[in-house]
Amino acid sequence: MVVFGIHPVLEALRAGRVRVVRVAEKEGTRLREIVELAVRIGVEVQREPAARLESRARGQVHQGVVAELTGNEIYDVTGLVRDAAAAPFIVVLDGVEDPHNLGAILRTADAAGVDGVVVQDRRSAARSGVAAKSSAGAISHIRLAEVVNVARALDELKELGVWTVGLAGEADQVYDQVDLTGPIAVVLGAEGPGMRRLVREKCDFLVSIPMAGHVGSLNVSVAAGVVLFEAARQRRAAASAG
Repeated sequence: MVVFGIHPVLEALRAGRVRVVRVAEKEGTRLREIVELAVRIGVEVQREPAARLESRARGQVHQGVVAELTGNEIYDVTGLVRDAAAAPFIVVLDGVEDPHNLGAILRTADAAGVDGVVVQDRRSAARSGVAAKSSAGAISHIRLAEVVNVARALDELKELGVWTVGLAGEADQVYDQVDLTGPIAVVLGAEGPGMRRLVREKCDFLVSIPMAGHVGSLNVSVAAGVVLFEAARQRRAAASAG
């Protein structure tokens, strides 16, 4: 797995996930910070011309640094629930294929205190490169579970005592009218079509975000932010009250 860009590489280094760092032959202050951190924690540093770095980043903006990561620990659904600090707070992605959206969702999930994210191993965006950079380093910290079948993953979550809450534009119940303080998994569908029929039917609740303007829906990463931070708000309030 490869990440590039100053902030994603710094976060990967801080998380202890980097095998080798490749930096531009001419380094500025920010690149020097990366090199010093890498040397301090014993990560190999290699100098490369800009053209080689651009090739490694596949033409994306790399800011003079590309890092190869060690293997990311991939959890199963049971592992995500088992390792949750309190009532499990999980996100399930049903076919999110845009790497920018995936990265933004991972960044939001990390910021909202989510315990882990479930993705399908085939019908989802690649978790390196653009997604890693869009996550602003969160991909190095968030727990990921890869599953073959999202609908079966929802069944497994239910067996583990986790309630599944699917986001659907046509749902009558509004997202902030549902109790999100317990063990929950927020299910988000793909850009455009949303959740697939079977996944939708497996959800315990379907909720929507009211739209007051002229557009009919939000980008999936924006919608994720709305719902996940409402869940985080409810959970903080419940913890304070308890």
